[in-house]
Amino acid sequence: MAASRCKETVHTFHPARDFNHRIFDCKRKTTVKLDATSTKYMKSTMMDLAHLRQRLAAHGQEHLLQFWDVLTEADKRVLYNDLSELDYDEVCGFYKRTVASLNEEQTKLDERMQPIPAEMHGSVTRTPLEKIKDYEEAGLREVSEGHVGVLLLAGGQGTRLGVDYPKGMYDVKLPSRKTLYQLQAERLLRLQILAKEKYGKCGNIPWYIMTSEHTKEPTMDFFARNHYFGLEKENLVVFEQGMLPCFTFDGKIILESPHKVARAPDGNGGLYRALREKNVLEDMERRGIKYVHVYCVDNILVKMADPIFIGYCLSKGANCGAKVVEKAFPTEAVGVVCKVDGLYQVVEYSEITLKTAQKRNPDGRLMFSAGNICNHYFTTEFLRKVVYDYEASMHHHVAKKKIGTVNSDGKTIKPEKPNGIKMEKFVFDVFQFSNTLAVWEVIREDEFAPLKNGDGAEKDTPTTCRHALFSLHHRYLLNAGGTLIDSEGEPLPLIPSIMSIKEKRCNWLTRLVPHVCALWFSQKEMRWDECPVVVEISSLVSYAGEGLDKLVANKKFTCPLLLNEPAAKIQV
Repeated sequence: MAASRCKETVHTFHPARDFNHRIFDCKRKTTVKLDATSTKYMKSTMMDLAHLRQRLAAHGQEHLLQFWDVLTEADKRVLYNDLSELDYDEVCGFYKRTVASLNEEQTKLDERMQPIPAEMHGSVTRTPLEKIKDYEEAGLREVSEGHVGVLLLAGGQGTRLGVDYPKGMYDVKLPSRKTLYQLQAERLLRLQILAKEKYGKCGNIPWYIMTSEHTKEPTMDFFARNHYFGLEKENLVVFEQGMLPCFTFDGKIILESPHKVARAPDGNGGLYRALREKNVLEDMERRGIKYVHVYCVDNILVKMADPIFIGYCLSKGANCGAKVVEKAFPTEAVGVVCKVDGLYQVVEYSEITLKTAQKRNPDGRLMFSAGNICNHYFTTEFLRKVVYDYEASMHHHVAKKKIGTVNSDGKTIKPEKPNGIKMEKFVFDVFQFSNTLAVWEVIREDEFAPLKNGDGAEKDTPTTCRHALFSLHHRYLLNAGGTLIDSEGEPLPLIPSIMSIKEKRCNWLTRLVPHVCALWFSQKEMRWDECPVVVEISSLVSYAGEGLDKLVANKKFTCPLLLNEPAAKIQV
């Protein structure tokens, strides 16, 4: 009663900010207004365990508190906050819908598939050079106006590469020792210069990088230590994708330790929720961005904000675009962009029969040939519709995984076989919402060399990535009039050959046409393991081979060749 007679005065923890949270301090006989930080602290110190138990019981997740009585006070607070933040209606609903779709009879999609309409399926190899030039100029114009942004999907760590840091920080052992992040940053810088030289305007290309919980801080620190590789700091926007709890096969949320829930990133399709929750789409619109190039971090040959791709999509009036490569053979394990029941979709090889995979057009090309490489174009208008109208209806995909879990003794164990599921969405799941999707087919050797495995694996290793870049830059050099020679002054061949294979082929060829075999062996031979082509041309010198003729035409070079300085400083 005495408290009610007190004259109220207000003490604010942070006077510069105004929040509507107050508590009554009886000792000081005042009402204290709390700021947001203080309010959060109060919530974390006032644990309503009974209410939390009720919430867990309502969703069959009571086991999450099984170690409560043996936890330290600090660990109790960590677990309480972790569990209190979860929206059980939402995450358990995700699980039920995802498992229900998994348990449905999985039928092949053959009869429901249609190829991309020919008028929306362009190809760099079947398009006149004049038209490609038009596309490029249209794309550069939008870059110069500041209408283009790029968005990098960089949530993955380099675990399969044997490192515990973000894959973008990986060094594939190029002569320059540049990482994937640096290669990509320099391509952006060069593209801005090209647009300015063409149209006289210097449009910035903001670079949005979506990381995971594990890669955000290392990525930000890496860019800061390297002075953003010459980019403006304000044009680099790093944000974190969402995390979802992992579930057992019978629907129980997994504890990875007695006081911590096992969580996993929500897939690269978690991009769309993050665009809204992290205010990234709002930032794009504030900057006047109209077109966004989205891609994955591990492609060493990726063309950042490729003006040709952008120009092509613009010419088609597309709100969504997919850059693809032609499938190498019918059974190549790669998803293909097509239509299913009239809606655009990426169909995995496992979802169709061999007969459909082998279908061909009258020109002999595979009917379903558009191999997805996670390289996309979106208008910000389309992204706004996805983020606010469609994202909630996108279903998760199931990934059965070996998930670290706690046993009855409170010890974390690593299972030998999959023991639960992670739920994720894919970035291309939004294709279904577009009725103007454009597909642009590029040459695999020019634009796609992913880094997924450590050396020793069959493909997609640091070595294969390195040689893919060397091969591309060798072709840039040759197209500009330069020549690679060996130590004896002899030109190196375009395609290295493995001598043992050639010798075997020539054993039977000699018996048939001896003069052909003699001619074959008279040509200069080279094996990758003896004298590999090593050509690296910095993107600060050339984005895609342009401008090199002034530097290399009618000149001879030996390997290793590194053109790694601005054009005016290159000594050749």
